[in-house]
Amino acid sequence: MIWLYYSDEIIEDVRSRNDIVDVIGSYVNLKHKGNSYSACCPFHHEKTPSFHVSREKQMYHCFGCGVGGNVYTFIMEHENMTFPEAVEVLAERAGITLPEKNMTGDEKKRADERTKIKDMNKLAAGYFHYLLKTDHGKTALAYLKKRGLTDETITNFGLGYSDKYSDDLYKYLRSKGYSDDEMVKAGLIRIDEKHGPSDRFWNRVMYPIVDPNNRVIGFGGRVMGDGTPKYINSQDTPVFDKSRNLYGLNLAKKSKRKGIIFCEGYMDVISMHQAGFDNAVASLGTALTVGQVNLIKRYTDRVYLAYDSDEAGTKAAIRALSIMREFEMPARVISLKPYKDPDELIQAEGTTEFEKRIDEAKSGVMFEIEILEHNYNQNDPQERTEFQKEAAKCLARILDPLERDNYIEAVSGRYGIDKKILKETVTAYGISAENMIDKSVFREQVRRTTPEEEKEKQHLKSERVLITWLINDNMLIPAVKEHLEPSDFGDHLYADVLNSVYEQYDSSGKVEPAVIMNHYQSKEEHDKVSSIMQQDFGVEVDADEKQQVVTDLIRRIKRKSIQRKIEEAGSDFELIKQLMQQKKSIERIQIRI
Repeated sequence: MIWLYYSDEIIEDVRSRNDIVDVIGSYVNLKHKGNSYSACCPFHHEKTPSFHVSREKQMYHCFGCGVGGNVYTFIMEHENMTFPEAVEVLAERAGITLPEKNMTGDEKKRADERTKIKDMNKLAAGYFHYLLKTDHGKTALAYLKKRGLTDETITNFGLGYSDKYSDDLYKYLRSKGYSDDEMVKAGLIRIDEKHGPSDRFWNRVMYPIVDPNNRVIGFGGRVMGDGTPKYINSQDTPVFDKSRNLYGLNLAKKSKRKGIIFCEGYMDVISMHQAGFDNAVASLGTALTVGQVNLIKRYTDRVYLAYDSDEAGTKAAIRALSIMREFEMPARVISLKPYKDPDELIQAEGTTEFEKRIDEAKSGVMFEIEILEHNYNQNDPQERTEFQKEAAKCLARILDPLERDNYIEAVSGRYGIDKKILKETVTAYGISAENMIDKSVFREQVRRTTPEEEKEKQHLKSERVLITWLINDNMLIPAVKEHLEPSDFGDHLYADVLNSVYEQYDSSGKVEPAVIMNHYQSKEEHDKVSSIMQQDFGVEVDADEKQQVVTDLIRRIKRKSIQRKIEEAGSDFELIKQLMQQKKSIERIQIRI
C-alpha cells in the first residue's frame, strides 16, 4: 500500500538522495564489513553486532531482533515519527522542497494530535513561567534563588511553577479551547471517576523538557513542601519518549566546550550551565538508555560522567559505562569527592576546581577497576586473587588489541601484577567471553515454536528463500517468471513482493529493494520484507548448483500452490483432475540461466 501524503515519485526522489549508510551512520557507529556495514543494534540491547546496513540495497536489518527496512523505516523507528514526518526530515536533509501534502483522515488526525500536544506543552510552559514570577510562585522562586540561580538562568531554562490548586492548569487550558481528552493525551491532566479532572503537576517547581529542535515535549516537577514523590516526569506521549531524550541537550549541543557531561538531575545541569559548563545534560528520571547513547552520538564522541559520588551514583556510572562501551562511546568519570554532586562541588570549590576535575577524569576502565579494588581486601591473598581475576575480566571486554595492551600495562604497574600473567589471564577470559556471547546471541535469536507454527514456517520458507535468491541475483528473474506467478505464493506479503520484483525488472532490468520498501506501511511488514531482502547466503555456488537450487524451490512452491487449489476446489472434480495433471508436470520444470 502506497503512502498517501506524497506521490511515489517524490517519495523515491527523497529516498534516493539520502544514502542509508550516511543517514544511519549519523546515529550509529557503523563498521565496514565485506559488502555491508555492521553495528550493535540501536533498537535492542546486544553485545555482538547483528545490525547490518547495505549501501548496495539501501536497506538495513537486525538479525538479532528482526527490525529492518529502508531509510524511511529507520527514521520512523528511531525518531518515533510518522511516515510523512520522516519524508519531511529527509527532504530537508537533502535540500528538497516538498509540495503541499494531502492527508488521509487517520493521518490528519494523528498529525493534528501531535501538533495540539506540542501547542499545549508550549502554553503550559509559558503559564508555569508566568506563575513563578507572581505571588503564587514566590515560594518556588525563593527555592530557586536559594539554590543560587540567577534570573537569566531561570529564563534560559524556562523554569516555572505549577500552582497549589490541583485544577489550575486544567482550567487554563480549558479556557484556551482544549478538551479533556486532548489534555489527557498530552499527559498534562488526569481524570478520576470520583474526583474528576486534576493536573498531573501541581505545587511544584517546573522544568520544561525541550527536544534538540527547541520544542517543549514534556515536564519534570519538584514538589514544594513535604509531598511525595519528590520528582515526577511527564508520562510518555506521542511527542515524548523519556528513553530517547536528554534534559538540556537543546542548549548543550550549541556549546563550544569539548564533549558532553552527563549528570543525574535537572538542578545539576542548570547549575553547571550557569557556572559556564554549558555542555551538561541529564537523563530523565531513568538510568541511561541505549536510545540516549544513540542520541548523544550525533553530537559528540567524547563523554564525561559526573554522577553523584554516593553508592547509587557509582552503580549508575558503572551501568552507563557498560552501555557506552558496547556502542564504542568512550567515557571518562569525573571524581566529585568529597562532595555529593556537581552543584555542591562548584558551590564549595568554584569553577576552576571543576575544570581541574574534568582534566583529571579517569577512563571508564580504570574507574571500574578502582571500584573493584575497594571491594576486596588487598592484604588477603585469596581476596587479592579474586580482585585480579575480576580486573582481568574487565580488561577482556576491551576489543581493540592495542588499547587492551595499554590497559594491561597500566593495571599491571599500578597493582603490582606480573604483566605476562595478567595478559594470559585477560586473553583466556576474552576467549571465554566470546563463546558465551555467541551462545547468548544464538539463544536470543531462536524462538521456540509450536508444531503448527513450525509446519507453516516450512511452507513459507521456500517462498522467502526464492525471493532472496532473486534479490541477490536479478538474472534469475526471467527464468523464474516463466514458471511461477505471485498467486502461487501462500503468503500474501511475499506474493506482493514477488510481483514488485517482476514489475521492477520488467521496467528497468534490475531490482532496487529500497524502492519496494516504499510500498509498505506497518513496522511488521518492514521487518518481514527487510529480512528477505537483506539476507546473504554467504556462500558461492556455480551456475549448475544455482540452477538446481532455484529449480527445487520452484517445484516446492508449485506443489504447495496446487495442493491449496485442490483443497479449495471442493467437489469440482473436473478442476481437481486438471490440477492433478498440472501437479504431475511439476517434476519436468527445469530452469536454464
